[in-house]
Amino acid sequence: MNFRTFGKTGWQVSDISLGTWQVGGGWGKPFSEKNAQDIIHAAIDLGVNFIDTADVYDNGLSEAAVGKVVRERKQKVYVATKCGRRISPHIAASYTIDLLRKHVEDSLRNTGLESIDLIQLHCPPSKIYQKPEIFGLFEDLIAEGKIRAMGVSVERVDEAIQAMSYPIVSSIQIIFNMFRQKPSETLFNHPEISRFGIIARVPLASGLLSGKYSANTTFNPQDHRTFNRNGEAFDKGETFSGVPYDLALEAVEALKEIFKGDIPLAHWALRWILQFPQVSTVIPGASNLQQLTSNVEAGSLPQISPQVMSQVKNIYDLFLRDLIDPQW
Repeated sequence: MNFRTFGKTGWQVSDISLGTWQVGGGWGKPFSEKNAQDIIHAAIDLGVNFIDTADVYDNGLSEAAVGKVVRERKQKVYVATKCGRRISPHIAASYTIDLLRKHVEDSLRNTGLESIDLIQLHCPPSKIYQKPEIFGLFEDLIAEGKIRAMGVSVERVDEAIQAMSYPIVSSIQIIFNMFRQKPSETLFNHPEISRFGIIARVPLASGLLSGKYSANTTFNPQDHRTFNRNGEAFDKGETFSGVPYDLALEAVEALKEIFKGDIPLAHWALRWILQFPQVSTVIPGASNLQQLTSNVEAGSLPQISPQVMSQVKNIYDLFLRDLIDPQW
């Protein structure tokens, strides 16, 4: 396992970590406490020391599983969770300091941890980035010892840049993959980017960049890849990175022509993200031990040549840029 500095915190975190949206369940499958704990334990055994969860994942069951495993381990494991998505209706006017404080304290009880390493606003409405009192709450929580650092999970690049103006913000979590290249051309060029931990989420575009899907692939009706393709439940960018399914399949076939051979496209998709030194860690999910092991193996691949990196960019330019960049 390789490690990178997590911005101003100075933490050394595994470059391939674990996202727990679907660990043990989710995406249309029932939650399994045993499966979740097995995956998290195995991740730590493989050198992962950064785990990302949220209070809304499996209605807190994912968060609880992370806390239980971390409390059982001797190794230092950084726990990142999120707050805000439980607020309903999910509009800026519904956000209050008291409610967010309650949600953080709920996460503390749910994980059983004395302090949460990183709490992140969970893709809040854009207007929240213009409310300094919201960010002030997290300064108080740090002073109280309830959290160690604060970050934001964003949908759009402009939201990330707004958040960076608050001294309390230590990290930015953003969708970044072969289908969402805008951050590398904008956010990563910010003059103060090295001060922020950058967490790359949705690295495989909801599985599309595994190269295993086709026009005939079907998904569980309770899976967001069925019910959120047009943003019916939340930002459509979280599902297949916002790329229309048929168009994405065309782009995947073009990528397969570049990355021929025995190594899965998913490995190269993760390695592509790690080509960017601004990224502190990438957080692929895993619903079983095989997926987890596969994800971690990608970190040992050799660097991708400049020529191949250029080819990947050309595919983005050809198929996706005009559609994706204006939206996010």
